[in-house]
Amino acid sequence: MDNLFSTLGLSISRLRGQGYDGASNMQGEFNGLKTLILKENPCAYYVHCFVHQLQLALVAMTKYHNQIALLFTLVSNEVNVVGASCKRRDIVREKQAAKVAKALNTGELSSGQGLNQETTLKCAGDTRWGSHYGTLVSLASMFSTMIDVLEMISEDGSNSEQRAEANVLLDSIQSFLFVFNFHLMKTILAITSELSQALQKKDQDIVNAMNLVQISKVRLQKMRESGRTSLLDNILSFCENHEIDVP
Repeated sequence: MDNLFSTLGLSISRLRGQGYDGASNMQGEFNGLKTLILKENPCAYYVHCFVHQLQLALVAMTKYHNQIALLFTLVSNEVNVVGASCKRRDIVREKQAAKVAKALNTGELSSGQGLNQETTLKCAGDTRWGSHYGTLVSLASMFSTMIDVLEMISEDGSNSEQRAEANVLLDSIQSFLFVFNFHLMKTILAITSELSQALQKKDQDIVNAMNLVQISKVRLQKMRESGRTSLLDNILSFCENHEIDVP
């Protein structure tokens, strides 16, 4: 850091703020970068990265609620099982491409630049909470394809453990409770994902960042108060399209 500051004609003694995520090598109390800089300049006040705070809050929330924690466990298991081999990933890609082509021919999807690009499922991580939203969006668009592949594994898996795991996942993700929690979190994360992206902009300032947080809180409150009907309509439509029983 000293060398970088010197190259840019700056000095750590003139630093008035620093912000990082919660990693120990960044904000550790003994040898973290934050501590090392504060030893040289006590005026370089530390602020925990807003985006990372948002991610930690969302992770804590999901772990607090058993059903939501189970949702992300099932999604993670599904991604791992379906993507366990190159052969399975190729099957997913081929089946999804065939479904998209069929939908284009019947007019269910529109063609154009940037539309219907190849979709893949990636494992999400707690330190990259935006990846959870991306996984849910991809899974929503590939749900029927994932069901097809899981059914194939349940019948033709190489061993009984693979077949049993696929059967358990099929029962779980085709339940109304899973679909309800799935759409609920996809709706919530759509709001928090926009906030996360906005907070990561290089030209963002603290005043505007606080305004964005407030706007997101208002949007979440509106969804709680008046958004239940539209959410339920989306859930029922999804269940009908994928032949999922509604209690």
